[in-house]
Amino acid sequence: MRKRKMHWVAIPLLVILIFTMTACASETDTSSGNSHIKVVSKMKGTVRVALAGWQLDNGIDALTGAKIQGLKDYLKEEFYPRYPNIKLELTQVPWENAKAKQTAMLKSGDVDVLYSGGAFEFNWYQEGLLKDLNPLIAQDKEFDPSIYMKSLWENAVSTRSPDGKTQFGIPISLGRRAIGYDKELFKQWGVTPLSENPTPQEILEKAKKMTGKNPVTGKQNYGLWWEGNGLNDSTVVALSYAFGANGGKGTLSDVGNIKWQLNSPEMAKVMEWLKDASKYAPKAFVNGKGNEKWATKDNDIAIYLDDSGATLMSNYEETKDSSLLDRFQPTMNMGPNGSGWVSTDSFVMAKNAKDEKASWAVMKFLTNHDTQVYLHKNLNKSPTLADPDFLDGKDAFLEKEIKIAEVSKHTLLDEANPYFSSDIVPEINGFISKAANGNAPNIPSFLNDIQQRAQKWSANQ
Repeated sequence: MRKRKMHWVAIPLLVILIFTMTACASETDTSSGNSHIKVVSKMKGTVRVALAGWQLDNGIDALTGAKIQGLKDYLKEEFYPRYPNIKLELTQVPWENAKAKQTAMLKSGDVDVLYSGGAFEFNWYQEGLLKDLNPLIAQDKEFDPSIYMKSLWENAVSTRSPDGKTQFGIPISLGRRAIGYDKELFKQWGVTPLSENPTPQEILEKAKKMTGKNPVTGKQNYGLWWEGNGLNDSTVVALSYAFGANGGKGTLSDVGNIKWQLNSPEMAKVMEWLKDASKYAPKAFVNGKGNEKWATKDNDIAIYLDDSGATLMSNYEETKDSSLLDRFQPTMNMGPNGSGWVSTDSFVMAKNAKDEKASWAVMKFLTNHDTQVYLHKNLNKSPTLADPDFLDGKDAFLEKEIKIAEVSKHTLLDEANPYFSSDIVPEINGFISKAANGNAPNIPSFLNDIQQRAQKWSANQ
């Protein structure tokens, strides 16, 4: 009997011990091992966030095999411990239909905070769908806009209105466009490397010298490559800066009164350059192809216009061959001081956001320093910070592209201009295709036509 009594007494004690250990383990799991993180705010709320192109779940990089931390896991570790009473409802939107899907969500009131491509935000602002962040910024003493690059905070069309009065976005990801060149091919052809800020003429002259059979390898080389069917015609934008072709006078806030200058002598120089340059690129460039060997040992292209450097870094991560990092070098772009096309993706808030305070807290977190570190390491997004102190120094293209962003300003000839994107870009791409096949249209006639069409477009706004 005595043994039986002791047996029944031991069981409750064991149950208590197990329960205690389980409770401790549960508490640790809930905090994701970040019990050191202090609660920033106990405010309650639900914020609906629509994200274009982000990876929500953990995964593996198909090229390098590296582990990728999904956004959900990152939020569990870093956001919820700081804001335990804010619930996030995440919607992943494919890039293919991001504009249509997110526009519909804004109009129907089904979203509070959004991330999308650089041109969409300005269009939403024009349609009156976005909230002016100035009052929220003014009331928040802890928020410091100076952590972001000044050029992006003040001049990006995805963050501020053209008149400078309305701040409707916070920059989070920088579009990457520098000029890349292959040192090895330049050496084999006996051509001096590109200057730090190459002009269109320098690029054309050196591209011509390196198109043909390589004098060392005997293989076919091409002087340059650019995306001949680009949706934003970033190379054309850089050329317009270089030749001073602004597209016209006016503002995107008043498109009906734009004084278009698309048939100007400066614009004619842009088209002449494109006509000549098409001789030195692989034929497939008109379809955005022909660059498959770029940033590899078998590369056959001397100069690569508007290169992000992503292929180079991916190949390095896969092979760990650092010789490629030295072989492929970046320069500034073709515009004054090295300026060129720069897109800036941002976070914006719906004008009718259900919970303004909670939405603002979420926006600040998703654009802060730590989140930009996460995005750079996991999704290879380029930071928009004035001091991106977490860069490892290996990505020379990214460092160059940050410098380009610091000196670039938008004009009427960029993707934020709805007419440039919908009408001018397809026409220029058609011109490039015909030029590459030896049938370039008459440039004055071509420019007069798009000038007249642009004038009619403005008149109908």
